[in-house]
Amino acid sequence: MTITKQTVAGRIAAYLHHEITLAQLVDWADQALLDGELAESEAATLAPVIARLGVADVRTFGLVWEDCEDLLHQLGFSPRVEVVAI
Repeated sequence: MTITKQTVAGRIAAYLHHEITLAQLVDWADQALLDGELAESEAATLAPVIARLGVADVRTFGLVWEDCEDLLHQLGFSPRVEVVAI
């Protein structure tokens, strides 16, 4: 499967929605870089974003909201926050 900006944005969104864990996001990013199936026209943008996700489990790097927001912006997306009653 070719990895596109939409694919990566979807993974970040899944993490932010608590559909996948940080460990799962990091594992996915590591595998994505190993497989090397990045969309050619988007590879220059995708590679550094995926590489950043791949080190998110290292304490020095971590992954906070602002990081996700910045990565999504690099991919051409903007996150939205919705607050709802539980």
